[in-house]
Amino acid sequence: MDTILETKDLTKEYLMGEVRVTALAGVNFYAQRGEFVAIMGPSGSGKSTLLHLLGGLDTPTSGEVILTGQPLSALSDDELTRLRRQKVGFIFQFYNLLPTLSAAENVALPLLIDGKAIQPHRQQIEALLGLVNLADRQDHLPDQLSGGQQQRVAIARAFVTRPEIVLADEPTGNLDSQSGTAILELLRQACRDLNTTIVMVTHDAQAASYAGRVVFLKDGRLVHELVNGRAGASAKNILKVMASLQ
Repeated sequence: MDTILETKDLTKEYLMGEVRVTALAGVNFYAQRGEFVAIMGPSGSGKSTLLHLLGGLDTPTSGEVILTGQPLSALSDDELTRLRRQKVGFIFQFYNLLPTLSAAENVALPLLIDGKAIQPHRQQIEALLGLVNLADRQDHLPDQLSGGQQQRVAIARAFVTRPEIVLADEPTGNLDSQSGTAILELLRQACRDLNTTIVMVTHDAQAASYAGRVVFLKDGRLVHELVNGRAGASAKNILKVMASLQ
């Protein structure tokens, strides 16, 4: 497997008034093509900060993010925007669907933003909605869908540009356990069937157990890692590590 995403001594500091706060301190992280990685840690450990830096949504104070072989610091704003648009998919806790667009139109939105016509991609959009079990809901508006169904639309949207990596921030945080399990199964299936790399931030040990590798942050540093092949690290072992970090 080849490395598709890595960081080198990644550091992020913020000024809160006159106090300098270190959110990340020299993080060296990697993800390989087709891998499902979960990031865990106590509240304030730097999980979301790391995910935002990985996706080029924020810039580090020092260090480097290398995405698909390209150092992000070497890209212009336009080049970075293009890279995110074409090679990275994002899934957030809040679905961010446009309320006036149908499920299919929401899935197609990244293509429109990239200046592409929808019609040549119609079959792909329908296939993605089928993958997330919404083939019969493609003409429904978001307010006609349940929370779990809306998150499935968001997942289909994240994959519509055929990204090489998908970054997910608490993708099951607003869902009941049954809907959350279905979403995690879909992510694992997409990782396996589409060979897409998935990096997911979560506070939920059960959700993290769907990943093949779990890395743990504390005080802005990577402090531990669990690997358990395709089945993922067990929730029991994840909880033990989390307890040791409190």
